[in-house]
Formats: sequence, structure tokens, C-alpha cells
Amino acid sequence: MGKVLLSLHVVAAIILIGPVTVAVSLFPRYAGVALGTGGAKATGVPVLLHRISRVYSVAGLSVPVLGIALAVQMGVLGDPWVVVSLVLTVAAGLVLALVVLPEQQKAMDLIADPDRGPIDTGGWAGRARRLSAASGVFGLLWVVVVVLMVVRPGSTTGV
Repeated sequence: MGKVLLSLHVVAAIILIGPVTVAVSLFPRYAGVALGTGGAKATGVPVLLHRISRVYSVAGLSVPVLGIALAVQMGVLGDPWVVVSLVLTVAAGLVLALVVLPEQQKAMDLIADPDRGPIDTGGWAGRARRLSAASGVFGLLWVVVVVLMVVRPGSTTGV
């Protein structure tokens, strides 16, 4: 059962968390292009990236659920590397839910507004920087979690 849970956990992380990480990192750039031109061609990319961010983030909740089940099965749920990984996972989820997705939605509302006129580039530049920074923090948190999952500092599981 452990190998099945491990396989599901790793596959879910790759297929679900990876695309969200890429989508949130690319969104500020392509939203800026869409806001600058307002053309139909330019709006398709941020629409897709925002959809990936929203849909895959919900599906990505399966990754920590599978991880917790695996940790329980392995008897390592209380190990520091697992606890720190869970805390960082919660932090990444909060950054995504409280900063990244709401900022993406604000940009999508601007992109979708047919009467918006020219966008104040200074205002968007500041918002894009905040969104890029939050996206970077989100990605960095996942990198640290992956390293903890591979290295398992202090683990006695033999790997």
C-alpha cells in the first residue's frame, strides 16, 4: 500500500502542483500584454493561465492529503521534515488563495472590461510586481518542500 500511496502522491504533485506553479509564474507577464494591447489574441493566454491556476489548485489539494496518508502509513507523521513540509504546504496554499488568485482575478476583471480604456501602466506595474513576488514565493515554498521530501533530514526510513 505504501508504494501505491507514494506513487499517487508523486504523480499528483507533478501533474497538479507543477502546472499551477508554471501558470502563476507566467500570468503577470501575459496579463500585462493583454492589458497593454487589449486584443482578443492577447487575452487568451491569461484566461488559460488563470483557469489552470484555479482548477489545478483545487485538484492539488489531493497532494497533501495523499502525503498525510503516506506519512501515517510510514509512521513518520511527527517527524520534523514532514511537519515542516506540511507547514510550508499550508503557507504555499495561503499565498495562492489569499494573494495570487485574488490578484489574478483583479487582472482578469480589467482584461474582460470592454470599457476599461488605457490601463495606468504604473498601477499595473506595481500590481504585477506584487503578483510576481507572491508567485515567486509560492514556487520557492514548493522547491523547499520537494527538497525536504527527497533529503528527509533526520529520517530513519533508510533513504
